[in-house]
Amino acid sequence: MERLSGAEVKLSKKISCVLRHKPELAGLTMDKHGWVSVSELIKALPTDIETLEKIVALNDKKRFIFSEDKSRIRACQGHTIEVDVELKEAVPPKYLYHGTLMKNRESIEKEGLHPMKRLYVHLSADVNTAWSVAKRRKSADGYVIYRIDTEAMIRSHCKFWQAENGVWLTNSVASKYLDEYETLGK
Repeated sequence: MERLSGAEVKLSKKISCVLRHKPELAGLTMDKHGWVSVSELIKALPTDIETLEKIVALNDKKRFIFSEDKSRIRACQGHTIEVDVELKEAVPPKYLYHGTLMKNRESIEKEGLHPMKRLYVHLSADVNTAWSVAKRRKSADGYVIYRIDTEAMIRSHCKFWQAENGVWLTNSVASKYLDEYETLGK
């Protein structure tokens, strides 16, 4: 199975920063839907189309997508800047999951989940993905997975969207819709 090299992972993180948060770092102009020119991105980083295609194809979280003609690229979700990635409202499975650090437990159980610096709360369709998300940051205290009752949220008129990479998004999750599902560590 082909994998990204260390240098390609580093470049992927830089692309993620540029396409989600700071296009100006690379001198790029982003349209209202989050698209930037592939040729401009290649010049700005610098890289080549083959490396960029490899990063898009092999990125473990499928963070990026090309336009049909591969002239533009954008992040699928995770933006901290106002963009409309043309999400379509969707009906999620009965339960979605959210993995996080144990240190966030008290505030989540009191205040629920909020997008923080991002545009949406990110949720996973399965527990394994939620664990993967939780463990992307080191924690001395451990991790917690919450199960979200999406049916109850929908009955309360909450909306869900699914990004092109499968990540589920919503505006917020009130604590009454959360159940602690699993913990790891303290």
